[in-house]
Amino acid sequence: MSILGVNGALAAGAYQYADKAQKTNTNEVSFAELAATKAAGKTENVSFKGMWQARFPGAYYNVMDTSKIDGSLWGRNDYPWDKYFSNNADASVLDWKPSGAEPAMLDPKVQAKINSTIGKKAIVVPPELEEKMKNDPELSKSVMAKVEGFIAEQDIMNPNPRKGYLIALDENGDIAHACVTSEKMSVSSAEFIEARKAREAKHAEYERLEEETALKRKLMEQEADERYYKTSTAKKTVSIAAYEAAGILK
Repeated sequence: MSILGVNGALAAGAYQYADKAQKTNTNEVSFAELAATKAAGKTENVSFKGMWQARFPGAYYNVMDTSKIDGSLWGRNDYPWDKYFSNNADASVLDWKPSGAEPAMLDPKVQAKINSTIGKKAIVVPPELEEKMKNDPELSKSVMAKVEGFIAEQDIMNPNPRKGYLIALDENGDIAHACVTSEKMSVSSAEFIEARKAREAKHAEYERLEEETALKRKLMEQEADERYYKTSTAKKTVSIAAYEAAGILK
């Protein structure tokens, strides 16, 4: 996570976007409310784009394939995230390459770019996913839930309301890249995706240990049963032999 310094005219610009965001938030419609409206028959065939822009009025929507963009490029301070905050993003962002050393976070150009995104939301959907969601409303709902969950998670991690969100999905509807900006910080996908992977890996390791423990417990129980069976059989054999020796059994 990088801390951004904001001052002077730059600060004024940041607050301007923040004020717009706060006014817009009062008109936001939750996905649950949208679903309820649809269930009541007030709207039909709501597309994913419709869900996104109903949930976040004024949010940008682009259909582009960002899968080939390397995470190390996306995470650079000079990557043109701001270009996606348009409904007709220039395809040149897909082939962007750095022209020199990465500028510092406090570089005026980086600060200006970041502050231009504050208070806005943009999403990038690959063509394959767009096509799938046209014929699969449940997939659209699932993807929307993931997006809302991500935004809610970031809001909990950083309750500062003055934020900007750029989310790029992959063909399966998962978040491939993202950038979260605010007046005081900027988080690129390289940071939060690694953090999420670490949490998922930890959870997977916990489940693996649980499975190993359960398997060991089952094997121990089986071994205990086998020992009991062998012991019982041996005792029974000894008893029969003793009875035979005593002439009780013939």
